[in-house]
This record gives sequence, C-alpha cells and structure tokens, in this order.
Amino acid sequence: MSIQTTPEADQTTGVIPVAPWRIKALAVLPAYRLAVTFMDDTQGIADFSAIIAATDCGVFEALKDKACFDQARLHLGAVTWPNGADMDPAWMYEQVRVNKLWPVPF
Repeated sequence: MSIQTTPEADQTTGVIPVAPWRIKALAVLPAYRLAVTFMDDTQGIADFSAIIAATDCGVFEALKDKACFDQARLHLGAVTWPNGADMDPAWMYEQVRVNKLWPVPF
C-alpha cells in the first residue's frame, strides 16, 4: 500500500490546495480501490473496480492494468495517473460525504 500526501504548496506554481474538497492524503488499496483524505479530514474509499468490466472507458482504459492504477498520485489535491487520467476531487468529495464508500460508475 502506498501513501502519498499533498505538499503544502506546489513549488512550481505557488498554488496551495486548501479547498475542503482537495485531497491531502491518498493510499492505493487492493482490488482497484483508493483511500482518500480531504483537506477538512473527510475520509472515504473509492472503488474503481467497475473499470475492469467497462468495455470503453476512454482515458481510464489504461487503469485496467493494475500496475498503472497503482501509480495513482496527488497533484494539487487531485488524484492523477501517469497516462493523464485524473479524477475530479470535488466529485469524489461529494461521493464520500454522501456514501463514505462508493463504487466509481463507468
């Protein structure tokens, strides 16, 4: 399990991701899941396993490769992957607040 936290500021741009829906900590879990903690300490788990069953999921297609999925990182408070895929942190925040544990629909 990898854990990554967002630095206080992106030194390149000087942006400080302080909105409550920005992600400050991320852990890659087994079975295509991510544990996330937001700036206001809201926590939850995103289940991305539905992408395995999807026939056409665009930029998320590469994430079917577990090695690629496991490279999830934080960039300015958002989850990103090396292939350019990212997940809207505001949407993730709302899903966590409503469900605490949710599958990502594809």
